[in-house]
Amino acid sequence: MDTKIIILASGSPRRKELLEQMDILFEVKPADIDEDLGISDPAKLVEELSLLKAKSVAEAHPGRVVLGADTVVAIDRIILGKPLDENDALDMLRSLSGKTHQVFTGVSFVCAKNGEIYKKTFSECTDVVMYENEDGLLKKYIASGEPMDKAGGYGIQGAGAILIKEIHGDYYNVVGLPIARTVRELGKFFRGILY
Repeated sequence: MDTKIIILASGSPRRKELLEQMDILFEVKPADIDEDLGISDPAKLVEELSLLKAKSVAEAHPGRVVLGADTVVAIDRIILGKPLDENDALDMLRSLSGKTHQVFTGVSFVCAKNGEIYKKTFSECTDVVMYENEDGLLKKYIASGEPMDKAGGYGIQGAGAILIKEIHGDYYNVVGLPIARTVRELGKFFRGILY
């Protein structure tokens, strides 16, 4: 598989690091789309957002495979994106404290080639159990600045790990890209557009 033609339609440093770990050569061209779609189902939302991101970049780069991804946190069917400010981050983390929530990541591959649009979209869900965390710990964590660009207001791969009791499912999905499945699906996608 010639991985040199991949474009990552995301500015996420976590996704970039995960692709680098897999020795996948790529370039980054973050998509600029309206993320307010009014979709309340988290799996459908991340799938649609990942597809929109990939399509928006693929249109300008025919013949290239574009990978789009989006991650949200959901608890009791309420979707939590990135916090608006520190108070919003505290509200999010309080709502997750002592409970099990879900992390959904949607992944899409799109390639515009010979007048056709090839696409593949899937999503992964991981259950995350958070400790009952005191406000003092949450405020100290928020003061670090780490929660501000993370869905649900925490990063499991950073200092936010101290908040997490256990997970059920793909750890890397919580980080922002279910890398094992992504690599497998990417291989199938390449075969589908080459033959």
